[in-house]
Amino acid sequence: MHDSPHDPYVRVRGAREHNLAGVDVDIPRDALVVFTGVSGSGKSSLAFGTLYAEAQRRYFESVAPYARRLIHQVGAPAVGEITGLPPAVSLEQRRSSPNARSSVGTVTTLSNSLRMLFSRAGRYPEGAERLDSDAFSPNTAAGACPSCHGLGLIHETSEELLVPDPDLSIREGAIAAWPGAWQGKNLRDVLAALGHDVDRPWRELDAEDRKWILFTDEQPVVTVHPVREAGRVQRPYQGTYTSARRYVLRTFSDSKSPSLRAKAERFLTAAPCPVCGGGRLRPEALAVTFAGRTVAELAALPLTALAGLLATAATAADATETARVLTEDLVARIGTVSELGLGYLSLDRATPTLSNGELQRLRLATQLRSGLFGVVYVLDEPSAGLHPADTEALLVVLDRLKAAGNSVFVVEHHLDVVRHADWLVDVGPGAGVHGGRVLHSGPPGELAGVEESATRRFLFGREAAPARAVREPAGWLRTGPVTRHNLRDVEAAFPLGVLTAVTGVSGSGKSTLVDALTGELAEGTRLVTVDQRPIGRTPRSNLATYTGLFDVVRKLFAETEEAVARGYRAGRFSFNVPGGRCETCQGEGFVSVELLFLPSTYAPCPDCHGARYNPETLQVRLRGLTVAEVLDLTVESAAAFFEETPAAARSLRTLLDVGLGYLRLGQPATELSGGEAQRVKLASELQRPHRSPTLYVLDEPTTGLHPADVEVLMRQLHGLVDAGHSVVVVEHDMDVVATADWVIDLGPGGGDRGGRIVAAGPPDRVAGAADSRTAPYLARALSGRS
Repeated sequence: MHDSPHDPYVRVRGAREHNLAGVDVDIPRDALVVFTGVSGSGKSSLAFGTLYAEAQRRYFESVAPYARRLIHQVGAPAVGEITGLPPAVSLEQRRSSPNARSSVGTVTTLSNSLRMLFSRAGRYPEGAERLDSDAFSPNTAAGACPSCHGLGLIHETSEELLVPDPDLSIREGAIAAWPGAWQGKNLRDVLAALGHDVDRPWRELDAEDRKWILFTDEQPVVTVHPVREAGRVQRPYQGTYTSARRYVLRTFSDSKSPSLRAKAERFLTAAPCPVCGGGRLRPEALAVTFAGRTVAELAALPLTALAGLLATAATAADATETARVLTEDLVARIGTVSELGLGYLSLDRATPTLSNGELQRLRLATQLRSGLFGVVYVLDEPSAGLHPADTEALLVVLDRLKAAGNSVFVVEHHLDVVRHADWLVDVGPGAGVHGGRVLHSGPPGELAGVEESATRRFLFGREAAPARAVREPAGWLRTGPVTRHNLRDVEAAFPLGVLTAVTGVSGSGKSTLVDALTGELAEGTRLVTVDQRPIGRTPRSNLATYTGLFDVVRKLFAETEEAVARGYRAGRFSFNVPGGRCETCQGEGFVSVELLFLPSTYAPCPDCHGARYNPETLQVRLRGLTVAEVLDLTVESAAAFFEETPAAARSLRTLLDVGLGYLRLGQPATELSGGEAQRVKLASELQRPHRSPTLYVLDEPTTGLHPADVEVLMRQLHGLVDAGHSVVVVEHDMDVVATADWVIDLGPGGGDRGGRIVAAGPPDRVAGAADSRTAPYLARALSGRS
């Protein structure tokens, strides 16, 4: 080992995180290093699970123990030794929980600078007191409009929404917005106790009574005498009345249940706040202007337009020195965001409406302006969601981070980024148990001699795929006119019975157009949307439970001689309910260990040692394996184990077909990448027998996939079309677009410079479109296939 402080390498010895097989590797500092390999090969385990995790652990060791317990930290990685590792900054694609108050401005901190500009250099009404910068934030008590609390919208309801069928009586459920079951019955009984007629049709009730029942803010308490039911003793109780409007608003704002919130939202309308007009701020803040605009008006502009307006204002004859300094800083910082192809976003755009790729690039832009040097930036697919034209700008930004004196470690599949690297770490050769080895660590050109590498075939001398005959549409699905986000009265025609690719630069309106398909389907056509959202948010959700395979497994265990003799039913073999599970860890397999002055950590359960079940349940075996051992099988191993069980074999075969043979059946949903989650959803759809024609809609299905995995996925999608279904993909990978039957290209730019269909037709026709930014890249992909 080289322990010299001048050693230019990060040296890893004995890395065993996840599927890494005791990896030893040397990686240069002050370079752009790209980690490649098929999905599940172990590249993220090396870059994030080992290198970044160890850098974090070392940093936390320097923090006071009392402060350490307040910080969420990753555990110590399974590695023998790492030397030469600088401090690390991680930019992953995972997002925090959606928050309507989080925006582009808050993520990039550009909002702070804009508020400072208005506070120090804004034009105030004559005699008005100068405001602090907090007064220009809708997220502070000093700035938020008191009517809408800084959200800019007022949610309201009406009698027509709350009572859709006025011919019904209250007892028959006229007030549709009320909860069901006991809570709804309680409200009806309280109304009856208050003297209201709950058996007359709603329309026959007095108008004043109807208004009070639906909209009152009063909450009277009365004694309710329930109607006696045979065999039940029901005592009087004190009941509190809540109006339908009050119940709906409270559920929408406070409920933690997504389904309850969604139900409440059906009875609400959203309109701009009448006090602030949607500006989200107090009147005194909205009275201050800069360059003739309020802070809300500037925050609503696309960033490129905002930069142009600020640059003009800074050079105006009456501009103060304060205004000049603040605007120049803002324009420079906006320039970094625009460089990454995000100039179409506005500062007030809420982060829940952004893609994971857009969020990561915003964080990257913030880091670029931070001026840090001597650190390792660990990036998770920064090219995700990027059009080929924007990827070129990304490479410039990565080079600038390196030139500032940093090491840039990138987990990436995009071949243009891979070719641009100074150093390549290729992990593989396969996924899961078939991967976990470093096949090559060195300059990209030297990978050509590594025959085991799956990346090598795509990076060097890739054989052109034979041209495929374009399918003829079996019909057309027409949508529009669509007016939403940046689309204005856009009409589109999607061919049926073929594979359609929707293309365009980031922010051109692709996803918005595809979302409009949901309401336009012909009768008898099913719609299946396959996105990259997680298949579950807790470790209790896993591959077997999501696909329905675990229902079959539990039934098989319940049918064994041992289970029948003991009287065990299928529920006994579930780790989610009492009975067969280990009650020490309640079926989790691990327990939380509270450490004084340190964050809590997790350890295998001391009783079941991670098996999740109690000893009695584990005494039942199916062909020699316990239920815990079955959950530990990979999909590949399980396919051989269950080949004589048709119900299980079908699920496993579809998982193998989409390239997920390396995953374990009990692998928690929280450990799956976005691309893996999307393929699990696709597999669970493919295993269902579909007799009616189906329209499959996939939003960037190749994100997170190695080119070898993309080939597997595209075989499945073309197979669906050959079986009589229709497939629509929103896609940036030009090799995928080149195999489509029809292309709809949006643009020409993003945001207000996009939102219209630039070209539509077979790939070779779109490749020649004059206004299309996609055309030259598609033409290049097609020329490689001819």
